[in-house]
Amino acid sequence: QVQLVESGGGSVQAGGSLRLSCADSGVQYGRKCVGWFRQAPGKEREGVAVIDTGGGSPSYADFVKGRFTISQDNAKNTVYLQMGSLKPGDTAMYYCAAEYPNWYIRTSCGLGSAAFDYWGQGTQVTVSS
Repeated sequence: QVQLVESGGGSVQAGGSLRLSCADSGVQYGRKCVGWFRQAPGKEREGVAVIDTGGGSPSYADFVKGRFTISQDNAKNTVYLQMGSLKPGDTAMYYCAAEYPNWYIRTSCGLGSAAFDYWGQGTQVTVSS
């Protein structure tokens, strides 16, 4: 029902920028949470940013706040992650994920990965010094 396809990863120098895209080609539309997560070798997966596609304010992890921006184009069913001022510590595999909450119970989107039901294949981001 949900097919997430990420793109936009690559290799950049420290201080550079990248824009990641997450397109949902599935048939289940409507208000949902779409998050970006990352995982580096030997480290646990961590939340980066999340957006409520119904118009709620996005949330960011402290380590990217002020550098990364999450946005959406609902007409294209696509969520973006604009990454600026990249650091070597940002090097990781980046994944997008989707959650369809019960909106009678939930009122916002969070960065807890256990809540997300569908995951993309990941796109590699490498930042060199």
